[in-house]
Amino acid sequence: MKMLTEQEIRSAFVNCTKGEASRLNVPRDLAESPWDDLDFLGWRDPQAPDRAYLATELDGRTVAVALRSSGAAAWQARRSICSLCVTTHTGGVSLLVAPRAGKAGKQGNSVGAYICSDLACSLYVRGRREVGTRLHESLTVEEKIRRTQANLAAFVARVTA
Repeated sequence: MKMLTEQEIRSAFVNCTKGEASRLNVPRDLAESPWDDLDFLGWRDPQAPDRAYLATELDGRTVAVALRSSGAAAWQARRSICSLCVTTHTGGVSLLVAPRAGKAGKQGNSVGAYICSDLACSLYVRGRREVGTRLHESLTVEEKIRRTQANLAAFVARVTA
């Protein structure tokens, strides 16, 4: 993924207003992000832990999505699988919900997915960040990366449809 600036990220949000995008907290350490290892930049708002965001490149343009998560629940201590990177975690996967873009979002419609709570899917797939026990897969790292990218594109498409 190419390095993104704060302005590129703020202007890429598809499911919130320009005002909301201008007020949200963007990571301050963008230059230190491992851009070559990212399929998307994902982060949590340190001032509002129930808010999360992701920005990615799709079809040559940057797209950013605002997400919300529910509070911690007892079921989150179970072993779960991320729907983007298919990494298994014990307590490390959250249901993240995105308001749909446009009129549908204004009517309250949303889409959700179970995603790594720390939004580090790209790093898990590449083995740059470890989880406790990993399920054995016969896919190569490149195939896992393509699968993650396809799952991410499908999620974003549901948000923008």
